[in-house]
Amino acid sequence: MILLIASLALLLGGGAAALAASRRDRLRNGIVLGSLVGASLASLPVAIVTIARGESLALQWPWSVPLGSFALGLDPLSAFFLLPILVLAPLAGIYGVGYLRAWQGRKNLGASWFFFNVLVACMMLVVVARNAVLFLVAWEAMALASYALVVFEDERGDVRGAGRTYLVATHLGTGALFVLFVLLGQPAGSLDFADLGAGAGSLSLLFALAVIGFGTKAGFMPLHVWLPEAHPASPSHVSALMSGVMIKTGIYGLLRILMVLGAPPPAWGWTMVAIGATSGVLGVLFALAQHDVKRLLAYHSVENIGIIALGLGVGLLGRSYDQPAMAYLGFAGALLHVANHALFKGLLFLGAGAVAHATHTREIDHLGGLLKRMPWTGTTFLAGSAAISGLPPFNGFVSEFLIFLGALTGAVTLGGAGAAVGAVTTGALGLIGGLAAACFAKAFGIMFLGEPRSRHAADATEVGRSLRVPLVVLAAACLAIGLGAPFVVAGLDSVVVAAAGLPPHDPAGRALAGPPLRMVALGSAVLLALVGALVLARRGLLARRTITTALTWDCGYAAPDRRMQYTAAGFAQPLTSLFRFALRTRREGEPVRGLFPARASLATSTPDPMHREIYEPVFAAVGRLFAKRRWVQGGQTQLYVLYIVLTLLVLLVWELS
Repeated sequence: MILLIASLALLLGGGAAALAASRRDRLRNGIVLGSLVGASLASLPVAIVTIARGESLALQWPWSVPLGSFALGLDPLSAFFLLPILVLAPLAGIYGVGYLRAWQGRKNLGASWFFFNVLVACMMLVVVARNAVLFLVAWEAMALASYALVVFEDERGDVRGAGRTYLVATHLGTGALFVLFVLLGQPAGSLDFADLGAGAGSLSLLFALAVIGFGTKAGFMPLHVWLPEAHPASPSHVSALMSGVMIKTGIYGLLRILMVLGAPPPAWGWTMVAIGATSGVLGVLFALAQHDVKRLLAYHSVENIGIIALGLGVGLLGRSYDQPAMAYLGFAGALLHVANHALFKGLLFLGAGAVAHATHTREIDHLGGLLKRMPWTGTTFLAGSAAISGLPPFNGFVSEFLIFLGALTGAVTLGGAGAAVGAVTTGALGLIGGLAAACFAKAFGIMFLGEPRSRHAADATEVGRSLRVPLVVLAAACLAIGLGAPFVVAGLDSVVVAAAGLPPHDPAGRALAGPPLRMVALGSAVLLALVGALVLARRGLLARRTITTALTWDCGYAAPDRRMQYTAAGFAQPLTSLFRFALRTRREGEPVRGLFPARASLATSTPDPMHREIYEPVFAAVGRLFAKRRWVQGGQTQLYVLYIVLTLLVLLVWELS
């Protein structure tokens, strides 16, 4: 625990020092990277050893805050959620140093790095806090630090709007958490986690508050509306950290509360399955209809949170129906997908940022032909695309396979309920995987293949080393987990057992998953070796030959033009048309008229219907209501002091009565 506290102090001290050295670029960058890398190196071994041994560490100090103590703890679940924070944060920092170089002299980068370090420290504190007051302080500080990073380009109106949406959403979720912890702590008169839960009243109400409060941060539909706004507005290294790690604190909080609440009824599992299927399918559908690559990736965060929720639902149903193998596989798939998503979504956001950095645009239809101009970025983006689509030999396949296997185990061992959960889960995962593959075929194909569609793409060059290195490291990690799947799953035993509430050393679920994972890993390794051998053989055969290029087939066109290529909307049109009842895509333009049309145009946009039809009307009505009470704001300090005095008097009378 001492190393963990030292890491928190190093991050906060490094952030403050970077703020003080705002105008000295090299010194500021060195301080930031030193604090991020140093904190990671200090805490990573502690987290790994805790998971390997399945032990728990605790630290408790008395403090003047009522209802508990300053309590920290590190068990396998907390240690597991620390891992993606400690891996992704320094890589995002290295990337950010190169990415933010374009803003030197125009922005206070010291302030940005201060909030970045505070965000990392608060995420670490959230997963080790063992007192509700401390947890909520870290939770709110995390929200405020991430808000400051989202509005980095605050001179833009859309960025300010995204920041406001995020701030409102996160505080509404925190309101639910306040009520949750008050109800949990009231019977014991303490807000220490060790005292929560006993005799806390309606467990279903507590579960609902946890789903709303933590689900808002995680991005469950329909609580996701801040995600497609905040991620595109943020600098890319911030988007990678928020999507890859920060939204997982919502999953951590939900798991921690589930451990407090005890044995779940079947309704909780079905609720998570329904949330997962809805978030996963709708998230990938809305991603498919997007033209901004970062907005596309933001919706894929909703999709992958849906996959995690599906795994939790399968695991909870396994506990409810006393099926240890089903529970183990569901929780194992959900937890592994937490780590996997951190890696491949971090990779994809950083890759999208590299593209935007090189081309100065995020519009997919303005790109094309980038693989020849940016081979490192293109190759690593392809690896991330395969991983997020659940394709072997990358890591996304492993976690989704575990959830599949858990659902099928329930279908075999249970009666009608098992068949239902198997049908819903496998059907949702199959649809999500197919649509994700189509979406990233569109994204990678339009962005990196073909010919440049604009001068932005034609003039692009590969990004610098500080932006490339994190991409390569994350792509290698995605591949390593895919190839080492049997060992990775075995290493998570202590985490899965703790989260699922299973007896220690129960190998039932891992015994089911082990043989097929070994076969897939071996087959993937053989396939990679074969591909490598073919590449080397081809290179050797062509080494002494003169290589020329020519059009293979031009359909009678002597001069192919970039306008003859698919657009992003055209590529996805068969699928978006099939699901138009959910997407409600808007189409604008001038239709084709006559046999020889002089011109025609088509533009499509797919705004989030939940944002447009639910949240906007509600908040507009609230705004109109408060506008009628604006007379309360008289602009006089004396009046505001009077309000404070009256409030204190009311509270005093209430306390004495």
